[in-house]
Amino acid sequence: MPSVALQFVKRILLPVAVLLLLMIALGLLVTKVWEDAWPFTVEDGVNRDFAGDRTGVGNRISGFFSLVGSTPVIIGVTAVAAIVLRLVLHRWREPLFLCAAVIAQALVFFFATLAIDRKRPDVSHMDKSPPTSSFPSGHTSAAFALYAGLALVLASVVRHTWLKALCWVLILVPVAVAVARLYRGMHHPSDVTASFLNGAACVWIMSRGVLNRNVSWSRAVSHTGANRSGDVNGSTAN
Repeated sequence: MPSVALQFVKRILLPVAVLLLLMIALGLLVTKVWEDAWPFTVEDGVNRDFAGDRTGVGNRISGFFSLVGSTPVIIGVTAVAAIVLRLVLHRWREPLFLCAAVIAQALVFFFATLAIDRKRPDVSHMDKSPPTSSFPSGHTSAAFALYAGLALVLASVVRHTWLKALCWVLILVPVAVAVARLYRGMHHPSDVTASFLNGAACVWIMSRGVLNRNVSWSRAVSHTGANRSGDVNGSTAN
């Protein structure tokens, strides 16, 4: 197997596959094993509390942050951020990391929802229910992967400590998205909690596989090319 393919399997594909299996296992535990255990027994009460405390202002604010975590907005912001990072930093590592983290969480989310068919909270829904199940929250995991990943990149390139701390304020965006999804009756608390785990794991996996400067994909590609060149030269000599 070529070196670059081996690196991809070892550092990206295998960890993402393991994460998917863990998310499915967690979903089965939440919906099949722990459904009658605390704290999952209080989730319905939390859902009703959010639905009962809705106000006009809250509806508008939650609608905005729910939109922030929607698929079209996530795709658009990721694309713009990746382009800006490429133009400003003049390298591909950071934009590829950001795109990879967002794509990975989407794949884990999608296949996990196929395996975990959880109904949405038994309250009035303020948004149209997507065809996917309630577990996990795609809005939340996408927002976490994007904004936590962006915070990680920005904090790594700025010099001043206060600027590094300011970059991590972006983490409040997925928190707001999670609360908005609960407020609007679209997810259970455990759904958004699992989504934080999904997003955080994808950021960690891609930071090790793509953002880590100790991992040189170019060397792997060069090594593969050198091997192929050697094989060709050897064949010609024979």
